[in-house]
Order: sequence, then C-alpha cells, then structure tokens
Amino acid sequence: MSTQVTFHGHGTFAIETAGKTILIDPFFTDNPSATVAADDVAADAIIVSHGHFDHVADVVSIAKRTGATVISNFEIVTWLQKQGVENGHPMNTGGQAKFDWGTVKLTLAFHSSSLPDGGNGGSPSGVLLKLADGTIYHACDTALFGDMKLIGEEGIDLAILPIGDTFTMGPDDALRAIRLIEPKRVVPDHYNTWPPIAQDADVWAERVRAQTSAEPVVLQPGQSLTL
Repeated sequence: MSTQVTFHGHGTFAIETAGKTILIDPFFTDNPSATVAADDVAADAIIVSHGHFDHVADVVSIAKRTGATVISNFEIVTWLQKQGVENGHPMNTGGQAKFDWGTVKLTLAFHSSSLPDGGNGGSPSGVLLKLADGTIYHACDTALFGDMKLIGEEGIDLAILPIGDTFTMGPDDALRAIRLIEPKRVVPDHYNTWPPIAQDADVWAERVRAQTSAEPVVLQPGQSLTL
C-alpha cells in the first residue's frame, strides 16, 4: 500500500505508511482550520517538533487514547510523561531511530520551543522521515538556514515548508529553501490559520513552478497526496 500524506491544517500531518499512522504535531481542538476532531484520529506514533501549544495541544489526549509512541526531544518527552503519556521515545537534534515503519531523524530548526506552561521545551527540530516509498522532510517551524542544503543531499521526495511568515519562514525564504533542498515535490504549511500568517498559497505555488524544479502541491485541510 502506498504512503498517504494528509494535511490537517496549520503544521499537522498524518502519514499512513506500512500499515501504521504517524501524526506530526497534532493540533486539532483549537485549530480553526482542522476538519476532524482529536478524538477521531488514529495514531501509532506521534512526532512532536517543538513545545509550542499549536504543536503539542492534543498530544496527551491522543497518546493516552491510542497508546501511540511519542517521538520528540528529551525535554518534551519527559514533560509529556509527567502528564501520563506512557510510551515516549526521547531523541535530540541530529539523532535518528529506526521503527518498524521507517526511520526518523531530527534535523535542525531555527525557532523557539517553550512549553505551554512555560517549561523548557528543549531545541526545536525538523523531521526527516525515510520510508519504504520515499523520503519526507517536514521542516516544521523554522527560519531559512543554509544547512537545508545538507538535508537536501538525503534525496527528498517531498518537502513540507512553512510559508506563513511572522513566526516562520515566509514565501520568499521558502522559495530559497526549495533551491537549497531540491525536493521533487513541496507542500506549504503553517499559513492562514490566523490573520498574522495569512498567505495566498496558490500564488506561491505559481512562483515555485516558475522559479524552481519542484512540483508544488497545495493541500486543503483534510486533503491527501500519495508519496
């Protein structure tokens, strides 16, 4: 069965691969763009990129309900375990781990990572997934940085890049990131959730087609693509 990548709005994605469902940064309950509820999503693994509320809000409830393994940095996993999450897999930037559905590597991300209660959320990260059907790089919340070129050397089939500006890269820097990463396809995220990050993704996609070799795919919340 082919790998399916579903956008749930903001920075939240579900990846169905090898008979498992992996959630990245689950944010449903207070996400105005989400089309499903946290109680209705499946998860065998949950990957958390950093500690901000719009990336960890539903992790505890989903992990407790599903028994999913939560993969994140040491500080976030420790924080979640104190809230009753039983299956945690702590990592840190640059490290990778193999699971029965693929390999996870935490990459650099230039952002902040405080937890909702003000606690230390460790270092933010992006996520590099090596799956049977291809390689996905979810940059998560980040500024542009030159070492994206090194990540691109992994051979990226699908890149997920923020375009919202204000809190992350904007459209211009996301184009520069594509030139560094050279992915086959690219999906924009972290935009239009609230007015400060409003962007026209279709206009951006036209710029991607004109200025890079990547194929842009603009997904609406609830829509999927096949890797």
